[in-house]
Amino acid sequence: MFCPAAFLPAAVTVSVGEATMPTRTITGIHHITAIARDPQRNLDFYTSVLGLRLVKLTVNFDDPTTYHFYFGNDAGTPGSILTFFPWPDARRGVVGSGQVTATTFAVPGDSASYWRHRLSEHGLSVQEDGDRFGEQVLTFTDPDGLPLEVIATPQANPLLAWKHGSVVAEHAICGFHSATLSEEGYEQTTRLLQDTMGFVPVGNEGNRFRYRAMGDAAGAIVDVLCTPDGQPGRLGAGTVHHIAWRTPDDDRQLIWRRDLATLGYNVSPVMDRTYFHSIYYREPGGVLFEIATDPPGFAIDEAPDHIGERLMLPPQYERNRQMLEPALPKLSLPHERGTAT
Repeated sequence: MFCPAAFLPAAVTVSVGEATMPTRTITGIHHITAIARDPQRNLDFYTSVLGLRLVKLTVNFDDPTTYHFYFGNDAGTPGSILTFFPWPDARRGVVGSGQVTATTFAVPGDSASYWRHRLSEHGLSVQEDGDRFGEQVLTFTDPDGLPLEVIATPQANPLLAWKHGSVVAEHAICGFHSATLSEEGYEQTTRLLQDTMGFVPVGNEGNRFRYRAMGDAAGAIVDVLCTPDGQPGRLGAGTVHHIAWRTPDDDRQLIWRRDLATLGYNVSPVMDRTYFHSIYYREPGGVLFEIATDPPGFAIDEAPDHIGERLMLPPQYERNRQMLEPALPKLSLPHERGTAT
């Protein structure tokens, strides 16, 4: 295997009068979902250490005896959402090729020293990776070994920060900056990103190739690491389960499903995830991709000021609440401790 130069993207548009518009649109990352073990430890780390808001406390659609946590900004805006399946009996995963190998948050450009001190104060080992495409990077892992990064960037949007959490408002996380995919090969993943999904090549540093979605939404960047000699990843605690990309509405999601199926991808039916609608397919390097709609959002079943404060069950499980609640691990929630969610 080798790491070739970037392919030129092919635009996909339709005419609307004298103007053109894309038949399908990816504006960046919608959410990233990972696997943890201890639910309380996971909840405490992302709310108390990273200062994210618990925007939804619900259960896994396929395993309702397991929680599904959603962390993000005040409203759980797409581009800010990191979610977890905390399976107490999950084995430790292996981070490697065919996976999202870094989840990267944006923080304001002058916040690197604050985050270096904060993370170290909480007992985390922080590696300074210097500049990446001109922006300062700090790398660390969560309690399950999930690789995380913060990038200090003038492009961080303070409107995407949760300002009532445990982190000083002016240094709070401003949604995602990017995600890194590690690939044994490269060419077919690149073709999918560019020719089909509309990402534009930005440049490369060594074996790291950067692409950007159209627009200026949070999490518009994806980096691809060409790692032909890297170990293959294995799903488990401390690894990413899948990455979801944003599309504005149901109509464009259906176009995505049709076009991906036409190109030979095995695409799932549209699945109602209550807070968005989803389709799933696996990219050629093995990473599970999702395309999720922006609406309806996390306030569909809770008041915006109180999202994440109680267990919300998908409609099909609500009738089993009295059975499911005792089966789930007991949690101490941020609002119950008198701290911001």
